[in-house]
Amino acid sequence: MKHTAFTKIHEELGAKMVPFAGYLMPVEYTGINDEHVTVREKVGVFDVSHMGEFWVTGPKALDFIQKITSNDVAALTNGKVQYSCFPNGKGGIVDDLLVYRFNPEKYLLVVNAANIDKDWNWCVKNAEEMGLSIGKDLINASDDFAQLAVQGPLALKAMQKLTSANVADMEYYTFQQIEFAGISDVIFSTTGYTGAGGCEIYIKNSDGPKLWKAVFEAGAEFGIKPIGLGARDTLRLEMGFCLYGNDINDETSPIEAGLGWITKFVDHKSFIDKDLMLKQKEEGTDRRLKGFIMIDRGIPRQHYEVVDAAGNIIGEVTSGTMSPMMKIGIGMAYLNKGFWKDGSEIFIRIRNKDLKAEVVKLPIYKA
Repeated sequence: MKHTAFTKIHEELGAKMVPFAGYLMPVEYTGINDEHVTVREKVGVFDVSHMGEFWVTGPKALDFIQKITSNDVAALTNGKVQYSCFPNGKGGIVDDLLVYRFNPEKYLLVVNAANIDKDWNWCVKNAEEMGLSIGKDLINASDDFAQLAVQGPLALKAMQKLTSANVADMEYYTFQQIEFAGISDVIFSTTGYTGAGGCEIYIKNSDGPKLWKAVFEAGAEFGIKPIGLGARDTLRLEMGFCLYGNDINDETSPIEAGLGWITKFVDHKSFIDKDLMLKQKEEGTDRRLKGFIMIDRGIPRQHYEVVDAAGNIIGEVTSGTMSPMMKIGIGMAYLNKGFWKDGSEIFIRIRNKDLKAEVVKLPIYKA
């Protein structure tokens, strides 16, 4: 079981630790609801050092990333970040990821922790076909980084105290390389997986304890707390953000998953599965990933059946929980054509009871 640069700190703070993606990670500290509300209203800190990072460099970098990802990397400028996915050649998704552009010949791909080996093998296969040098043009740096995600409406205000660079006014999905908390060459970005605002701070593992101490001292006046993976899941679900393995996988296309906005059909970009996904966009799909809220009292869970008023199966829940902010059951589900219009009445089969729910536009929680 791998440890992050912060594992010892989590244990000293009394976090409930669980195995996740090969790492020992904190699932909660004071309780998921309390931690969730802290991020929505103040500022919370997640250890996300288990995420994967791949450098792509050299004159073929752009062409390579254009081929293996669905979004248009050519639209990026230096200091911008892009959400995208790896199509798998069969209409599904290898993984979703972030693409950071440093310059025209230097990019960082940030991938999901559970998929690091799978994603790396996929990238290597395609890189070799395009003549990139593994270990030079394509480097797996996943073990070199530690990362904290500082999230919440007060996050950037708190973090501004630790740098002379202007981070409080950074736009969404941008990044800077700065000195931060006395640590040089920090990658500081504003992407987020909570919908509450905030930043991600990438450092070397050896700087982990120093960063943790500085972040919590800076955030003390704002009610900062450490947050576990449990609240990370409930926060992202309120926003309708996809979780790989639940809402998207090798059998789901980005068009079905409502990710057409990261699937760009532009003339200068040829990517894996482009023709198949263009056909799906033009002809439509038989199912679509949608958000829903429970009308009847109940908590939806992954793999629960979705049925119509007559009890016919029309879909399946991919993610579900009790919303800490809304105090009702919420979720996402793949729904058959004809049932995914916003406001549609559906039923979630929970313990052999068909409980009423309503299809809603994302995000599910609207602050």
